[in-house]
Amino acid sequence: MARALVIGSSGGIGNALLGEVKSRGYEVVGVSRTVDDLDITSEGSIQRVLGQLTGPFELVVVATGALVVDGNKPEKTIKALSSDALIGQFATNAVGPALLLKHCLTLLPRDAPSKFAVLSARVGSIGDNHIGGWHSYRASKAALNQIIHGAAIELARSHPQCTCACLHPGTVETAFTADYAKTHKTVPPAQAARNLIDVVEGLELAQSGGFFDYAGEAVPW
Repeated sequence: MARALVIGSSGGIGNALLGEVKSRGYEVVGVSRTVDDLDITSEGSIQRVLGQLTGPFELVVVATGALVVDGNKPEKTIKALSSDALIGQFATNAVGPALLLKHCLTLLPRDAPSKFAVLSARVGSIGDNHIGGWHSYRASKAALNQIIHGAAIELARSHPQCTCACLHPGTVETAFTADYAKTHKTVPPAQAARNLIDVVEGLELAQSGGFFDYAGEAVPW
C-alpha cells in the first residue's frame, strides 16, 4: 500500500486532503500544529516532529500557510508595508515549507516514484499580477515557488523519480479566506482536495518544479 504524509492536516483544506488521500487507498499520516505542536517557523520543531516518522512516503502534501500573520492583514498599498509583516509572511509561507522539504528528503524514496506538493497561491505569480497589493503575501508565495522550482532540479539528481510541484487550490471555503469570500468564487474544502489530488496524481516527472492550478493548468511565474 502506498503511503502519504499530509503536513498541516488539522487545517480546513489540510483535513480535507487527509480524507481525500485516505479515500484513494493510501496509508495516511497527518501532522499539524494542533495535534503535534508543529511550528514550521522553527527548524527544531520540524526536526522533532518529522524525525519521529518512518518513511518512505510516496506522496507528501504540505498544506500549511497563512494569509494573516500576527494580526498583519494583506496590505492594500505599498505604504502599508512593515518589516514585521514581511518577515512573518516569509517565515510562514516560504521558510517553513522550504525547511519541511529539507527534512522530508529522508522520508521520500530514492529509487521509486514519489510526489511532493506544496500549496502555493496564484497571487504569488509575478506574471499574473495586474492589480498590485497584498505585497507581503504575494512575495512570500513567489519565494516559495522559486525554492520549490530550484529544489526540483536538485531532487532530479538525488531522487530521480520524485515529482515536486507548487499548487494553487483556488479560494477554498475556510476560516483562512472568510474575509474575502464575498469577492472571490469559493469551493468547499472537500472539492478543493479532490481537485488537488487529481492534479498531483496526474503530474508527470517532466513537470517537476512546475506551478499548477486546481485544474492542472500551468500558472505563470
